[in-house]
Amino acid sequence: MSKIALVIIALSISIVSCNKPVAEVKEVKTAYVDTSVLMKEYTEAKDLEAKYKAKSEEKGRQLEAEINRFKQEAAGFQAQAQANGQAWAQQKGAELQKREQQLGAAQQQLAQELQQESGKEMDSLVSGVKKFIKTYGKEKGYTYIYGTGDAASILYAEDKYDITKEIIKELNNKYKSATPKEEVKK
Repeated sequence: MSKIALVIIALSISIVSCNKPVAEVKEVKTAYVDTSVLMKEYTEAKDLEAKYKAKSEEKGRQLEAEINRFKQEAAGFQAQAQANGQAWAQQKGAELQKREQQLGAAQQQLAQELQQESGKEMDSLVSGVKKFIKTYGKEKGYTYIYGTGDAASILYAEDKYDITKEIIKELNNKYKSATPKEEVKK
């Protein structure tokens, strides 16, 4: 009888332990943000892109004017070379070649400067977005918020976990409220 009693006690303990509430298990709340969509639709990112596009066009126009003057001078060079002789043609040709190299270097320098400037501002913007998402996640009770998009680390996620639109809306509201009224009217 003692063996039967032990089996009954063991079964009773296992049944009781199975009926314990699962209070220790915490709900894991996850979501994801499509970062490529976020950067396309986030107003501050659009403004930053427009700012550097305008800056590039403005500085590019100045350089383009110099390049056009150079092209006109180079076109006239051939006609003048025959009239002014070989020595003049060699000297003027060397000057034109040097100027062409300077213009090429100026174009490269301009592109580099704009890339560095916009890179710094874009890094700052991305850093701010990451901080915002971290705060948003804590406030909304998320355990994880993943990023998808161009540098995706998620290969599949259900659409119901996509909070990209919510994040864009919140970021745009925050940006709009932080932007001085005079800048918005531009």
